[in-house]
Amino acid sequence: MTVIGAGLAAAPASAATELITNGGFEDDLTGWFANDGNAGDTAELAVTDDAFSGDSAVLVTERGTTGSGPMQDLSGKLRAGETYQLSARIKYDDADSPDTKQFFMTVHFGGASYANMGTVTVRRGEWGLIDATFTVPAGQDVSTARVFLETPWVADPQADPDVHLMDFVVDDVSLEGVEPPPPPPPASRTVEVVGKLPGDSNPLISHKFGADAFGMVDGDRVYLYMTNDTQGYAPDPATGVSPQIDYGDIDQITVISSEDLVNWTDHGEIQVAGPAGVAPYTNNSWAPGAVQRVVDGEEKTFLYYANGGGSSNVIVGDSPLGPWNDERDSTLIDGRTPGAQDVAWKFDPSPFVDDDGDAHLFFGGGPASTSLPAVERFNNPKNIRVIDLADDMVNTEGTARVVDTPVSFEAGHVFEREGRYYLSYSSHFGGPDFGGDQPRTPGYPGGGEIGYMISDQADVWPKEKYAGVLFPNQSQFFGPGTGGNNHQSVFELGGEHYFTHHAPTLNKRINGDRTQGYRSPHIEKLEFDEDGTIQQVVGTYEGVEQVKDLDPYQVLEAETIAWRQGLTTVAVDAPSRQFGPDAPNLALTDIDDGDWTSLSSVDFGAHGAASFTAGVRAPSAGASIELRLDDREAPVVATIDVPAGDGGWSEVSTRLEGVTGVHDVYMTFTGPEGEDLLEVDTWEFTAAEAWATDVSLADVLGQDTSGPEAPPRADGSDFDLLSVAVERVLTARPDSPVAALADPQRALTALLPDDDAFVAALEATARGRVPHERAAAARLRTSPVGELERLLLGHVVLDATLTSEDVLAANGAELTTAGGSTLTVRVDGDRVSLLDDGGRVAATVTAVDVNRGQVQVAHVIDRVLLLG
Repeated sequence: MTVIGAGLAAAPASAATELITNGGFEDDLTGWFANDGNAGDTAELAVTDDAFSGDSAVLVTERGTTGSGPMQDLSGKLRAGETYQLSARIKYDDADSPDTKQFFMTVHFGGASYANMGTVTVRRGEWGLIDATFTVPAGQDVSTARVFLETPWVADPQADPDVHLMDFVVDDVSLEGVEPPPPPPPASRTVEVVGKLPGDSNPLISHKFGADAFGMVDGDRVYLYMTNDTQGYAPDPATGVSPQIDYGDIDQITVISSEDLVNWTDHGEIQVAGPAGVAPYTNNSWAPGAVQRVVDGEEKTFLYYANGGGSSNVIVGDSPLGPWNDERDSTLIDGRTPGAQDVAWKFDPSPFVDDDGDAHLFFGGGPASTSLPAVERFNNPKNIRVIDLADDMVNTEGTARVVDTPVSFEAGHVFEREGRYYLSYSSHFGGPDFGGDQPRTPGYPGGGEIGYMISDQADVWPKEKYAGVLFPNQSQFFGPGTGGNNHQSVFELGGEHYFTHHAPTLNKRINGDRTQGYRSPHIEKLEFDEDGTIQQVVGTYEGVEQVKDLDPYQVLEAETIAWRQGLTTVAVDAPSRQFGPDAPNLALTDIDDGDWTSLSSVDFGAHGAASFTAGVRAPSAGASIELRLDDREAPVVATIDVPAGDGGWSEVSTRLEGVTGVHDVYMTFTGPEGEDLLEVDTWEFTAAEAWATDVSLADVLGQDTSGPEAPPRADGSDFDLLSVAVERVLTARPDSPVAALADPQRALTALLPDDDAFVAALEATARGRVPHERAAAARLRTSPVGELERLLLGHVVLDATLTSEDVLAANGAELTTAGGSTLTVRVDGDRVSLLDDGGRVAATVTAVDVNRGQVQVAHVIDRVLLLG
């Protein structure tokens, strides 16, 4: 974007623009070369000081044709129908040449299309001036335009070179006119709609597409490898509709990962195929499958993919994110593979390592063999194979065996659970490739469904192992425009199994029911019956629950996204701070005013966050990042103002207060409308200072300025009465449950009466008036230990840390105190009352979060519970 400084005006669109570069040859021969439009066109160009003006001109010698002269390429700079002003100074000195000579300034539009733009007849030894206007014909193709100086054409200039091929000098060349407007920018791929609704888990990502997702778990993180459907996405700027997807354009694999199944990190694309790919002998990269294996003492990631329907291949990574290399320099599975000759499509490779450590590769799909009977072609097309992988994982062993999947089309995939093997696959839609209209075996899948089988052996799959339909066609769940074939995988994370599939749901939210085939990844949880069969999966936008809260106290890549609108990602050269310098790194980009991103279920803990930092690169000033909690329209809790940078990455921060507990976090960007505001590489929160691990709530209560007592008195008569009571009980009964207040590792919530409440409670007893806190402290030191223990335990809820936010959200909740009594929370606005078993108001919370240290939180109440 061009920014015009204050006080300066942009030139009018019709103002003349100089199109010639270095017309005075003061910058040597920059922009100039000898005409080479025809085979005989040759000349030598040299800078000379025999100039009309300035210090330099160009001398043209060794001319092979009349057109051999200085030339400049103006392709893309001329406009059909536009008129241009041109000029040039020309001189020749050869005494054997004629007294006068005509020269032309000529434009070559390509092929045989030439036009003389201007001419001058020059007297030998004198400077002549071409000074003319020229209008480019309205219908002229100007994609190629090269301007040069020449003498009049003759068929055989070599017959009289002194007349036709003399040396000459050129200076002060100019061509002024209206430069054509720049070509329209390429259609933006940025998805502006909210493609994944806040609160939903599907589709997994909404800033790009991805299909055929294969889940591979490494530790507590799942990596999804996908066909890069985004590669051909090019929405029309006017309609927002992209051409239909062209799978032949796809030669990259998209990678995303997550630890919680809602916040997904975009790791960009692996350039697998094509001239610049890891495996340049392949053209496409579809339907990836990945597995980790230790080979020669090193754990590597083996990424298999399909080169169209013709072959399956493998590249190898040092980690799930690479770097990647090719260890074969040739295809892995093709028509030469034993047992694969009659498989129509040798694609969809899916690796699996069984319980014995044996590695297998499932592959294949497409039309059934015409040698089969028509009914069998339909019901049991035998178009999927399994072959053993060698120990190096990049070679096969033996012969591929038939996987007899009923009504199968493609996408064979195996996983293991409790000693049994499950194979899922995508079913075909019938038609001539599968024997035509044939009777379907009862129970077999319909068109475009995911069927499955169960076996006790990982590589033996007769048709009798068929178990049913795992997932109906996705259009049943997501409506018009979302049908077609599907491709699935299953992975295990945290002891649970999850099912991946795809559907053009993001495409639908962009364009309505008219989709163009751009697919998006989804995940649903797999549930099993007691006999091991799989409960049929229902496709939803809600998807799976987040399996763990996000830890904010680490460097987070900004391309980790739960939900977003209007921005996208781009690869950057800066190393990844979260995943290491060898991992690919992306940043948020194309950020406009009002765009936003978010993180789901971020756990700030009881202490909360002290600051929020963003790693940014901003081209100009005026951008801000607004932080909100739980809703993108919620009040702003903090703002980072981003100053203009120098083109490099920098960090900007803001302080935070009161951000505790678990929240969805929304980052909204503001700034000048119509500008690309900034790029963001990282997010980072720092934790508020925690109490030392050896500091308990009892310790805190012993500090006059930290406890819930009334303000300290100048006469020194101030006592923290609750601390006195704790000390009294623990001195007499060290094993009392009251010791939890002195154990900094024991989670609890304390409902603490202030000192005035203690005094009032003591006065209400039969012991009479208590004139001051000193007297109250003395009274407590002589009170029965059992009574004080009961009092203290009546104020403590063990094994729960209820922050102020939790309390204010707990209307109607029942709390069981350590003493066994039950309190009911009643919330009216910001007023919190505690009701006893009889429904009476036992106390009112007058302050909250007295101590946020450790896992012990205190709230001040206005009276002593169960005493008075």
